[in-house]
Amino acid sequence: MLNAATHYSIDYPDLSLILALVRGGSLARAAALLRVDVSTVFRAVRRLEAALGQTLFEKSRAGYLPTSLASHLAQQAERAEQALEAARIGVEQGGEVISGTVRLTCTDSVLQGLLLPALAQFMPRYPALTLELSTSNDFANLSRRDADIALRLTRTPPEHLVGRCLGTVAYQVCASADYARDHVGRELAELAWIAPDDFLPDHPTVAWRHEHLPSVRLSYRCNSMLSVTELVRAGLGAAALPDFLLDERLQTLGPALAGHDTALWLLTRPDCRALRSVVTLFDELARHVRLNTGRNQV
Repeated sequence: MLNAATHYSIDYPDLSLILALVRGGSLARAAALLRVDVSTVFRAVRRLEAALGQTLFEKSRAGYLPTSLASHLAQQAERAEQALEAARIGVEQGGEVISGTVRLTCTDSVLQGLLLPALAQFMPRYPALTLELSTSNDFANLSRRDADIALRLTRTPPEHLVGRCLGTVAYQVCASADYARDHVGRELAELAWIAPDDFLPDHPTVAWRHEHLPSVRLSYRCNSMLSVTELVRAGLGAAALPDFLLDERLQTLGPALAGHDTALWLLTRPDCRALRSVVTLFDELARHVRLNTGRNQV
């Protein structure tokens, strides 16, 4: 006996229904997304499951949970949705457009200090391009194919990745203007120190501190350099920070940390170079990410 799914050809409205219920997680939210009433969504799902001969959603207290089949079809629906949007934009603009989804990973400090200003300059020109951002300190994102492009601070990028060095990043000991004024003349070791915790044992600032201030007591430990920076800006102490995060709210307490700089690398996997969306984003980032700094010497 043939399965009912053999006789049913799924179409775009079916995919739209599945995607809305996956996104909404409930009949009510799916109905709102589709601009129909709840009973219409309920009947449509029941009809589709009967036609396919397979269950698409499991009802639970948490709502409608998609089966593996529904999750797979929702992914296909998103691609179809993006393709349709790209076609519409292409008609409006009178030409071919860059479309698709590109996954990018970077640290939170690089996102805040370097990536966001760059994206603001060129992403409006690519309305059909979707960017998925993940903040992480792990190169494994690209190795596991969880990301297509990475912006990383390192002197030794992995050999299996290809990319471009965008410049050198230096580090300087900084404090807020008020903290620097209130502690003028004091030795660095006497200040309240803010530093990354053990999540970055090989960070240049950690290596410098162990070398030059081995006995200093840390007043604050943070799990990201962006958090370290925010505590410094709040006037809670001093820290060694990357120069691209310095601004008028911070004052440097000495020269750059000699021998402890690093490099900013724009990286991708070799297989991604065949994807136009990835290549386009890679080239735009190479043009627009700028290692501008704002240094205010005490």
